[in-house]
Amino acid sequence: MSQKMMIIDTDCGIDDALAIMLALSSSNVKILGINCCFGNTDVDNVCKNVLRVLSVCQRTEIPVFRGAASCLVGTSKQSKIHFGTDGLGDVLQDKDPDEWKTKIQKEHAVNSLIRLVNENPGQVSLVALGPLTNLALAVRMDPSISNKLEGLYIMGGNQEGKGNMTPCAEFNFLMDPESAYVVLEEYVCPTHIATWEFACRNKLSWEFFDEMVNQDTAAARFMKTITSKCPAYSREPGNKPGDILFGSGFVSYDAYAMAACVDGSVITESVEYAVCVEIQGELSRGMMVLDVTGQLKSNRVFLMKSCDLTKFSSLLMNSLKQP
Repeated sequence: MSQKMMIIDTDCGIDDALAIMLALSSSNVKILGINCCFGNTDVDNVCKNVLRVLSVCQRTEIPVFRGAASCLVGTSKQSKIHFGTDGLGDVLQDKDPDEWKTKIQKEHAVNSLIRLVNENPGQVSLVALGPLTNLALAVRMDPSISNKLEGLYIMGGNQEGKGNMTPCAEFNFLMDPESAYVVLEEYVCPTHIATWEFACRNKLSWEFFDEMVNQDTAAARFMKTITSKCPAYSREPGNKPGDILFGSGFVSYDAYAMAACVDGSVITESVEYAVCVEIQGELSRGMMVLDVTGQLKSNRVFLMKSCDLTKFSSLLMNSLKQP
């Protein structure tokens, strides 16, 4: 069986780390590169975090590219640190804080994205796990890449007007609404979105989480360490924005988009709509708007609606069985 070519674009926090491990553990996936973007933490920490994950999984041959350090317009306003100031729970220390700089590719992430897609037209799946700044910059530099991807998989946005950062907006889209707008308007390849509400509705039990991180492997020990002191992994009901709306449980947001790319059968139902991102509203800036009336002329995307949790759980469990 031929391997699926994949590029990952990430703002590597804890959930990104698990999603990347899921891809690394999948024998049908060939990761061409991992692009870094600001988001859960600053872009330098993101680069460092990706390298940490690759080191734990013994996959340091995969190239890592530094990308956007801030949003397309203005300055990003991060109102809370969900996964700690470093994105991985503030529990890791490096003997040499600057060693990571020698391991990052010299080519910018946006340039690498354009190059890799053009070198492999129609063969590359792009999985976007953070703000969409690198993607927006790439399509503005080379509009032709928008229809050269095999597929685009995004974790971000919302479909019911429920937000986790503001009443109406999800984190990844709110961090750079203009880039989210550009990507959903200008990428014409098949686009699949795991929204915030979808992830929350398909949460897993904390008992499953404990079983997953208590496996006797380097990857599981790493995940257990970085989640050990992070408030986002508190079991206390009502601790997280989704608890009030969807109940308490373990939600690995980015892993849903990754799982959908790795094994399309994980998503058992999707709905297709034209969508657009609000960039001017005072209360709704960053919200993804679904057109159920057919009035928008925007591109149509596939919104994930239901998930095979047995298959999804198996992929997550296997992701921490390495090395």
